[in-house]
Amino acid sequence: MPLVDLKNVEEKEIKPGLYVRFVHSDNMTLAYWRFDPGVELPLHSHPHEQVVNVIEGELILTLDGVPLNLTPGKVVVIPPDVPHSGRAVDACRVIDAFYPVREDYR
Repeated sequence: MPLVDLKNVEEKEIKPGLYVRFVHSDNMTLAYWRFDPGVELPLHSHPHEQVVNVIEGELILTLDGVPLNLTPGKVVVIPPDVPHSGRAVDACRVIDAFYPVREDYR
């Protein structure tokens, strides 16, 4: 099993204030996000199952129109094709797991 040191994975700026490092397996994608305070994610959906895990800070995730306040220790499972958006209340770190692999993030 390959060992990945995240320090050696390029951090990409997806939009101003939103940074990510991706790790891909044959079947999954892990996304290690870093949000600046106030960064917003527009409403979107995708065919991937997504598990959202807040590690630091506070994220408001709106899932199918219902706002959820996520803080460390709270995890949300987003089924495929469910519309969702988000807003970082403060600086936060989030780990997302996607199944199947996000080819668009390779």
